[in-house]
Amino acid sequence: MRNILIFGNSGSGKSTLAKKLCRAEGLSHLDLDTLAWQPTTPPERNPIDVSAAEISNFIASNVAWVIEGCYTDLLEQALPFSTEIIFMNLPITLCIENAKKRPWEPHKYASKEVQDNNLDMLVGWISQYSDRTDTFSAIAHNKFYDDYSGKKKMLTDNE
Repeated sequence: MRNILIFGNSGSGKSTLAKKLCRAEGLSHLDLDTLAWQPTTPPERNPIDVSAAEISNFIASNVAWVIEGCYTDLLEQALPFSTEIIFMNLPITLCIENAKKRPWEPHKYASKEVQDNNLDMLVGWISQYSDRTDTFSAIAHNKFYDDYSGKKKMLTDNE
């Protein structure tokens, strides 16, 4: 039974790796983007307790799973139930390239056009990864990785 947390910068390949593992091993998949945000304009984060309840329900409903996202505050909710973590620690330039080549994500955007209209904002966000100090930052991800005492792997490319 594998219970995997995958995290890293936007565009690092978290979703792609999660889908690959889920297909290969029959694992359930939770993309934290689907529960972290309220459907408002501009988007606002859901309260942590609301997202944590959804994470708990997912874990209780699935024996083996992958949870992926850039939210260390939400990953911490699943940490006690994980068997391993994978840190997608790719260079920012590669994350930007990946974001520009990203296929349409219908669970996040109404259309490919709507997704592409968000690309400039996303590229700016990705570019700030090393400078930020929030739950989405390189600082938070490195600390999350360093503090984990179980099985862990750091990937620095998408190969």
